[in-house]
Amino acid sequence: MTVQPHGRVLADLLPRSAATNAALVVGGTALVGVLAQVSVPLWPVPITGQTLGVILVGASLGARRGAASLALYLVGGLAGLPIFANFTGGPLSVMKPSFGFVIGFVIAAYAIGWFAEHNWGATFWKSLAAFSIGSVIPFLVGVPYLGLMLGHLGQPNDLGTLMALGVTPFLLGGAIKALLAAGLLPLCWKAVRRIDRAR
Repeated sequence: MTVQPHGRVLADLLPRSAATNAALVVGGTALVGVLAQVSVPLWPVPITGQTLGVILVGASLGARRGAASLALYLVGGLAGLPIFANFTGGPLSVMKPSFGFVIGFVIAAYAIGWFAEHNWGATFWKSLAAFSIGSVIPFLVGVPYLGLMLGHLGQPNDLGTLMALGVTPFLLGGAIKALLAAGLLPLCWKAVRRIDRAR
């Protein structure tokens, strides 16, 4: 058996059923909701543990379940569950300058899940590449959304401002989160291999 069988993610080690998939999706939503509260309150975009949650959910659940989990996170937060950063939620969240990043999380979870399904979680370096690419995706949605909302609020939204508020503060933390996840996932697959050999 290889460290990570092609086309499989950690969630595929569980018995397959609709109930299992639903529980995994809800569990992923809960994980991101908890990590969202690990927060450094900056304006307009707080530093949170959400990105780490997105990486772990996408890598362990795969593309479709990972994206479904983050879509549920988005919808649940808009419905009023206090699962966004600083225990916030509600439909007015769409007016927050940071909300574009939440939209980007759905796409990022799918992309990271796709990489995981194609064996990018087998080694540290492949995992790091996949998670680094996935970590960029929320910025591709979040930064333009940030600019739109800042303009709506009458705040400066030039490129320099957007970089200073929506990119630069997150570079070091994003790199650390990707490194942590890239070290964790191959270890999980090695543990699975050892368990299989012991049977």
